[in-house]
Amino acid sequence: MNSHLDHQPTFWAVIPAAGIGQRFGADGPKQYVSVCGQPIIQHTINSFLQHPQIEGVVVVLHSEDSHWSTIYPVEPQGLWVTVGGEQRVDSVLQGLMALEGKAHEHDWVLVHDAARPCLRQDAIQRLIHECQYDAVGGLLGRPVTDTLKCLNQEQGVEKTLSRVGVWQAQTPQMFRYGLLRTTLDHLTDQDRSRITDEASAIELQGYVPRMVLGDVSNIKVTHAEDLALAEWYLQQESVS
Repeated sequence: MNSHLDHQPTFWAVIPAAGIGQRFGADGPKQYVSVCGQPIIQHTINSFLQHPQIEGVVVVLHSEDSHWSTIYPVEPQGLWVTVGGEQRVDSVLQGLMALEGKAHEHDWVLVHDAARPCLRQDAIQRLIHECQYDAVGGLLGRPVTDTLKCLNQEQGVEKTLSRVGVWQAQTPQMFRYGLLRTTLDHLTDQDRSRITDEASAIELQGYVPRMVLGDVSNIKVTHAEDLALAEWYLQQESVS
């Protein structure tokens, strides 16, 4: 087997899907709600399975997930599942551990929200193109366009925040397998309370991830009203 020095980096995807989506209001986890004839998570997975540079996909499920087997009685080639933890960081770490023996230290891992079903192939390609030779890695995002307000405890506006240089983070977020696994594995309890995505964990180590322009359509389905918009974007993609 070649050492990592002469190993051409491979690209993998990890999709944390162990959450229950309390804000969504559905009877089950939001990632299993149907949109355009398929569960949200199936659209998400297909985005990576259909990309020629993605070697494999790990989906991280809740320990009591009863929906997965109705979609995938048998996982197709290149798709694996594992069980997640209490927090997102635990689930992502479990996904990385599932790649042990498959991924090399210098391979790239793209971590993507299960509830972002409208990820386009060219967005994945753009992220890979922009970050594959970067020292750290990066993520998709969009410049903030709405005016941002800081509120007090009584819901009063205390001040207006500057939008200059402020971007809204999306996923995928792409980092080296070894760096991301080590970073997440060594987070303190205080660090865990501060991070909300993989990039913020990497930032805590003093690294500077690259921001890559994402698509407006790459929405995260968080509330029930997001479904109609996700359906519209998926329909547009199917006819383009």
